Amino acid sequence: MRKLILSAAVLMGLNFSAQAQGLKNALGLRLGNNDGFGAEVSYQRWLSQKNRLELDLGWRDSDNYDAVKLTGIYQWVWNIENGFKWYAGPGLGIGTWNTDHHDHGHDHDEHHDDSGSFLIATGDIGIEYNFDFPLQLSFDFRPEIYVSGEYSDVRDSHYGGDFGLSVRYRF
Repeated sequence: MRKLILSAAVLMGLNFSAQAQGLKNALGLRLGNNDGFGAEVSYQRWLSQKNRLELDLGWRDSDNYDAVKLTGIYQWVWNIENGFKWYAGPGLGIGTWNTDHHDHGHDHDEHHDDSGSFLIATGDIGIEYNFDFPLQLSFDFRPEIYVSGEYSDVRDSHYGGDFGLSVRYRF
């Protein structure tokens, strides 16, 4: 019991120490809907009092194709009040994709196996809430324009709009 109380006191002390020094990082998950990418591992790093960098690594696994993408977004952050902030900024992304499926035609089966890479131009606008303890919740919209042709052909679109909900641990 004494060890449990001592451990809790140390964790609370570290928490208050981190808050006094200013939390510079956040790590968690961003759950979105952009073309099935779904979950992304999300990392934020404060660069100054009003600017930060967000890096998100997402993946897609579907019947038609698989893809992995890394997105980097520079964000300006404005304080609203009582732990609420809003943010916006531009970004870029890179990724790879792979298709492996069969077309069943009239006379024969056709096997398609193709892969490639892609670039995206993106942006981000959202709102977040930072709790008194090191937890952050956010909701954002991220439009993406695919600037490479082949992946756009696989997706049947050059544009992807993504709403995301994020949960991050601040440290």
